[in-house]
Amino acid sequence: MTNTATATGPKLGLLTRIAYGVGGAAGGIKNNGFDYVLLLFYSQILGLPGLWVAAAIWIALIVDAVSDPIVGYWSDNLRSRMGRRHPFLYAAAIPATLAYFFVWNPPSGLEGQPLFAWLLTLTIIVRVGYTLFEVPSLSLSAELSQDYDVRTSLMSFRYFFAWVGGLTLQVMLFAVFLEPSEGDAQGFFHIPGWNIYGLVGASAMLAAILVTALGTHHRIPHLKSPPPERDLTIGKIFGEIWETLSNPSFRALFVATLFGLLATGISATLNQYINGFFWNFTGDQIAVLTFAVYLSAIMALVLAPLAGRTLGKKRAAIIIGLMAFTLAPAPVFARLLGLLPENGTPELFYIILVVTVFDIALIIAYQMLAAAMVTDIVEESELKTGRRSEGTFFAGITFIRKLSQGIGVMTASLILAFASIAPGIRPEDASAESVAKLGFGYAATLLTVWMLMLLAISFYRISREDHARNLAALANQNTE
Repeated sequence: MTNTATATGPKLGLLTRIAYGVGGAAGGIKNNGFDYVLLLFYSQILGLPGLWVAAAIWIALIVDAVSDPIVGYWSDNLRSRMGRRHPFLYAAAIPATLAYFFVWNPPSGLEGQPLFAWLLTLTIIVRVGYTLFEVPSLSLSAELSQDYDVRTSLMSFRYFFAWVGGLTLQVMLFAVFLEPSEGDAQGFFHIPGWNIYGLVGASAMLAAILVTALGTHHRIPHLKSPPPERDLTIGKIFGEIWETLSNPSFRALFVATLFGLLATGISATLNQYINGFFWNFTGDQIAVLTFAVYLSAIMALVLAPLAGRTLGKKRAAIIIGLMAFTLAPAPVFARLLGLLPENGTPELFYIILVVTVFDIALIIAYQMLAAAMVTDIVEESELKTGRRSEGTFFAGITFIRKLSQGIGVMTASLILAFASIAPGIRPEDASAESVAKLGFGYAATLLTVWMLMLLAISFYRISREDHARNLAALANQNTE
């Protein structure tokens, strides 16, 4: 292992950046499965009460959230022949993916409490196992390169593959694996399709994790060393974690992430309501909107590094965020003001399609830039504390991400109550007043939360010039 302050190693090639980014697909697949179809599979298909499924999801989420700071601090301080991060990457591969396979392949005939125990146990293993990969691999982005723009490139590839990986498995599930039959028009009750979904998803996750681990393995000699050995007590460990996380720029990103998660939960939960109730889109039209996200991801992969290089990460994130988060609710407000074509017209669908493609591209680009901003906190913190704490910083971000997932869903349910959209009501049965309230509540809430998010991120302090000064100061410390 090389000295903490100086070594950066050979220039990071495109293949290594791609190999690093591919790991994001594992998280995209896992998150897509757990967030969108796990409740459907265990409750509607296998017959487990919905509250039991929700309880299993939340218990696993809490256990997983607690594991984040443990894994982050541990990976910051680990001493091994493979460095600080790679032992975790390899250790996570089999447990996380094998458990994910069994989530979608429970024993035949299992029901009631045994099925609940199966779901809870495997969900915990998947989440904690994936944390062993997620936190150390995110931390690698600050170690693979000290270059301001290369770090943006690394995060851009990671988020690109996360979106593409999750979307691809979702499309395959509904378009390929689930076979419709008489009385089951969507194919939801085709159990073999769910089993194959688990097999393909787990295999793709395993491949993605190994591509990142093996594809960055040759960089181990050039990665950062752990801090000097010292006597650690529980109090000292928590003291170091608190000292690390007290960084003002990290606090700004932490709060911004909280608001971002709230907005994401609202948007994801109400997306189908807006498409179905507000716009009255058909299933085929919604499918086209889903496929359009592929184009959005490609656009973001180009936009984020270019904007970060031209404007700097903070300025680019704020400008792109303002564009994205005002563009998203704009069609809803325009409809409420009577400025758009009527529902059911091709013109309306094409307008929404174009807006969706560009808006999601901007949102993904913002996510890429915001994630890359975390990496540049590392050197500033190192100057103050004398420790490299990539794992602790990224663990803080993933920690708040997991604990906050339900807040957006709760807010979305309040919007539905405000709009008087009762459970079981069909789009054609909803009153015009309810639909208008749904659109206004959705658009106004999202706009407010997103603006609070951008306000929080405006307190981030590290520019390109600050990053260069931090690197120079660390180099000077090393030569003294």
